Amino acid sequence: MDIAAGEFLGFLNLNWQLATMLVVGGVLIYLGIAKDVEPVLLIPIGTGILLANIPLGGLVDEGGIFAILRQAGIDTELFPLLIFVGIGAMIDFGPFLERPYTVLLGAAAQFGIFGTFFLVYLLGDGWLHILDFSLRDAASIGIIGSADGPTSIYVSTVLGSKYAAAIVVAAYSYMALVPIIQPPIMRLLTTKEERSVRMPVKATAVSQRTKIIFPIVTVLIVGLIAPKATPLIGFLMFGNLLRECGVVERLSLAAQNELANITTILLGITVGGMMIASEFLKPETIIIFVMGIVAFALDTGAGVILGKIMYLASGRKINPLIGAAGISAFPMSARVVQREGLKADPQNHLLMHAAGANTAGQIASVVAGGAMLMLIPLFG
Repeated sequence: MDIAAGEFLGFLNLNWQLATMLVVGGVLIYLGIAKDVEPVLLIPIGTGILLANIPLGGLVDEGGIFAILRQAGIDTELFPLLIFVGIGAMIDFGPFLERPYTVLLGAAAQFGIFGTFFLVYLLGDGWLHILDFSLRDAASIGIIGSADGPTSIYVSTVLGSKYAAAIVVAAYSYMALVPIIQPPIMRLLTTKEERSVRMPVKATAVSQRTKIIFPIVTVLIVGLIAPKATPLIGFLMFGNLLRECGVVERLSLAAQNELANITTILLGITVGGMMIASEFLKPETIIIFVMGIVAFALDTGAGVILGKIMYLASGRKINPLIGAAGISAFPMSARVVQREGLKADPQNHLLMHAAGANTAGQIASVVAGGAMLMLIPLFG
């Protein structure tokens, strides 16, 4: 009787690992609903964690829905590329084109990718041999610093990292937690006087023709320099071309709404479904999550530091906070900068400037991912 009950009653198979993951899923859902912390990401991810870790649920077993979704959308890189079409259709590159200097902030904020890559490689096969991280694993873990979930999925899958699941979950978890991770670093590296700098909202207007030409030229330049980045930058700019060309409004709206929403639901719940207790509660996974925090901290710090340099070079006309928006977490990071600016000065509106750095970071992260895909196979 006990054996039969154990085969059908989930709570009789519950252990501390599964219980821990159920708590983690509940916390993410709580943050999304009660604290309004990126609910679009945290609620699907948290729900996926709950479903995946219910004993005897079968969702992660071979033939289960999460196994099917992972194979169809993650392993094939389908979900990240479709998400990029939606993101591209939602992005207005106008703030970036109006403020070309923000490309430097976007580039600086990718420092976390390469800094974390070298750190993980030194801890793994590169030198200390403390952890079981190969060169490909180190590059895949470093790409968490792109603050871009689709890029993390694409790079870790193409490089064949054995920790792809943990990397994807870390990337999306930290993207959703940008409003919690970034502000302390931003405040630590800046003074209230610096955070209070007001920047003029009005900038040089960009013509519609420029906005149409931009995605085409970007695909050609990035694709020819870093061919491995072509799928990512191509789908991103395809979405943006739908937005800006002005003759396919129906497709643009579908990409921004139906396509982006459906794919976000499927991707979010699948990412949560990859957080299985048996795979996540082990030292390597914990280290990956720690390295993810390091990557985001380095990204934010590097962007703010370059922002401080620009602040001084411009005669204190550039608010260094906008450097933090150079990471690719769009549009979360730009909103964080706006909020921090308003805390320092209720009349300080930095959103458009931050959006310029944020969209520049979107392109920079894709280029960095393409560089990793191009260089890593040459060395191992």
